[in-house]
Amino acid sequence: MIEIQNLTKVYGKIVAVDNISFTVEKGEILGFLGPNGAGKSTTMNILTGFISSTSGTVRIAGKDILENPLEVKKQIGFLPEQPPLYLDMTVNEYLDFCAKLKSVPAKVWKGQKKDIMELVKITHVSHRLIKNLSKGYKQRVGLAQALVGTPEVLILDEPTVGLDPKQIIEIRNLIRALGKRHTIILSSHILPEVSAVCDRVVIINKGRIVAIDTPENLSKALSDFSRFTVTVAGPENKVKDIISKIYGVKYIESSTKLKNDECSFIVEADKDIDVRKPMFNQLAQHGFPILELRSLNLTLEEIFLQLTRTEEKEAVS
Repeated sequence: MIEIQNLTKVYGKIVAVDNISFTVEKGEILGFLGPNGAGKSTTMNILTGFISSTSGTVRIAGKDILENPLEVKKQIGFLPEQPPLYLDMTVNEYLDFCAKLKSVPAKVWKGQKKDIMELVKITHVSHRLIKNLSKGYKQRVGLAQALVGTPEVLILDEPTVGLDPKQIIEIRNLIRALGKRHTIILSSHILPEVSAVCDRVVIINKGRIVAIDTPENLSKALSDFSRFTVTVAGPENKVKDIISKIYGVKYIESSTKLKNDECSFIVEADKDIDVRKPMFNQLAQHGFPILELRSLNLTLEEIFLQLTRTEEKEAVS
């Protein structure tokens, strides 16, 4: 659905985006991450047609954004970090205005408007002035304008910034629902949100892509060991001694004691050795059953910090 090839943007002597290439499949939710000044906003502004690239191509649904700007822009809904709202308009007036800007036929818009307002849950505030709405509802109105014209692609820049925890969960669930009908690029500094919503992530730093993959695959690639928690029914010291002697186990630490006969441990093992079967067999032989075994992969935040720090160290050396 989205094809970016050798995209570069130069401002004088500053290379904001440095020869990046990636694709986004139809129906995919892609997380687009990077520290401040990494080139995220520049890339999104090129994707939406607000600025042109120095070199490289962007194709949406097979069409080049420079050769067919109007056609491509009809396929894109954009929610910038600061929603482009006219505060003295009512929600109804504002969405009608957006529909006219996007040349949505009046007959089509009547039904579409009802569906969009119901989807983002703003029907009950449709007659209120936007300036009198809460931050959360203003964000919903901004999302509604991105959906005007039923674009195939949604580009969302920090869609939950400034929202309270309840509002964040509501917008997150809405993005998941939108992902069933749209291709989405989501940029956010709230990394647990990206991890919960996105199928893949692209991490950019100093204008260059440093990683493209699922959070799970990145975690495996960057870890020198596998890490998991295990809860066992048995005496803490005996269980710990058994697990620590299993080939491949590098480290074990008591985590929590749940009951008198149950304890939990954090275990680190060589990532190339599967210690689960021997651990199960050894504990079973001693009559200590495993109650829970749960993987502890690197979080997306840890992945992000590791990749961007590595780039910074390489630049200094």
